[in-house]
Amino acid sequence: MGKDSPNRIAMARALCLVAVTVACRVGVASADEGGVPFWFSGQYASLAAVPATPGWSLPMQGYYYNGSASRNKSFTIGDSVAFGLESSLPLLLIQPSYAPERKLFGGQLSFGLGFGYGSNTTEADISTSPSGTGFGRSDSTTGFTDLYPIASLAWNRGVNNWMTYVTGDVPTGDYDPTQLANIGIGHAAIDAGGGYTYLDEQTGHEFSVVAGLTYNWENPDTDYQNGIDFHFDWGVSQFLSAHWQVGLAGYLYYQLTGDSGSGAKLGSFESKVASIGPQIGYLFTIDGLQAYANVRGYWEFWAENRLKGYAVFATLQIPLGSRGSKAKAK
Repeated sequence: MGKDSPNRIAMARALCLVAVTVACRVGVASADEGGVPFWFSGQYASLAAVPATPGWSLPMQGYYYNGSASRNKSFTIGDSVAFGLESSLPLLLIQPSYAPERKLFGGQLSFGLGFGYGSNTTEADISTSPSGTGFGRSDSTTGFTDLYPIASLAWNRGVNNWMTYVTGDVPTGDYDPTQLANIGIGHAAIDAGGGYTYLDEQTGHEFSVVAGLTYNWENPDTDYQNGIDFHFDWGVSQFLSAHWQVGLAGYLYYQLTGDSGSGAKLGSFESKVASIGPQIGYLFTIDGLQAYANVRGYWEFWAENRLKGYAVFATLQIPLGSRGSKAKAK
């Protein structure tokens, strides 16, 4: 990887831990009420548990999802029950983040606040609602996501890295219970978990895993409460040089308890899905500070009570730093 690999890999400490968490949880049908979970599967990948570099950073992420379910699959979405769904979702997301110099219990703190803007188009072959039954219904929404605060704490010991985090959903985004397509999810949630990254700077070998649990509050507009969800994101990669990284990434999503509330018209509606796909990353500098770009794609399988399709992430990590951090990077 070259003699400058420790400096370059050190910059990766700010990349996936904060950059991938900018991905937000939005109204594309995928699990729970309307098939929509809080957790955005695939937001963690390679280097997820490596401690952040102290200072400010601005992760940005483009995201696109497309998925569908056959006509014999039904979903409760707001005040409707829909059959034969198809949904597409392009988004642009950012997460201003800060990692203080001061350590806590020997670990590196990091704080961020994610939000974004995008559009959701969802079509249903058949939908029933208080206003009647419709065929070939299509709804589109353009607007802002919910807010997603996050705090993490990470440690490094040689090739081993550990991380724990807590995040949540503040339901401020565009949401209408009478629409099939939404950007916000309409309810609050909290999620906590941890991860591990193995990173050998000499050989360039790397793999990462992150697991967590989500608790959802009831949606006050629909009287629907999602169950407790388990999620597992992973990535494995090889640094080919001081700049280029290639590998695979994937996720597993599994609902542990059923949905509840008077709005849960389809019963417990427990869901699951898995995915896998390629990734490529590139390290470079901006004004003397090291930056990072990553593109990865996911193809879903093993789906139940949710849409199945594909997702594409394009992440750009922009370091804002300080004079001191610039001097270290040179």
